[in-house]
Amino acid sequence: WQIMIHGESFKPIVAEAARKSADKIYNRIMVTHLLMDESKENRVGGAVGFNCRTGAYHVFRAKAVIVTAGGASHIFKPRSVGEGMGRTWYAPWSSGSAYALPIAVGAKMTQMENRIVLTRFK
Repeated sequence: WQIMIHGESFKPIVAEAARKSADKIYNRIMVTHLLMDESKENRVGGAVGFNCRTGAYHVFRAKAVIVTAGGASHIFKPRSVGEGMGRTWYAPWSSGSAYALPIAVGAKMTQMENRIVLTRFK
């Protein structure tokens, strides 16, 4: 059940493909709100956010928006004690924005993602 995920070599491959396909790449942008499309009902038309390093504010217009933010971690106190206390192999910075962004613009969240199910036994 313990499988190591080696993504070090995968990141540069994906980044290179993104660099070739995009006109401009924005790094370290924290998206805070989605913007609704005024011409079409129930459609997201963009997003707003800020640069985490410079604080610059960005407004993005888009034909399609895909929310690929993280789930939520560290919501409950962990069961582990001693050396393992507070450790997780799920990203500690995942704040639940994958749920918060769509809900804030009125999305009906009917099927929540559960991507990690840990098998625990003694």
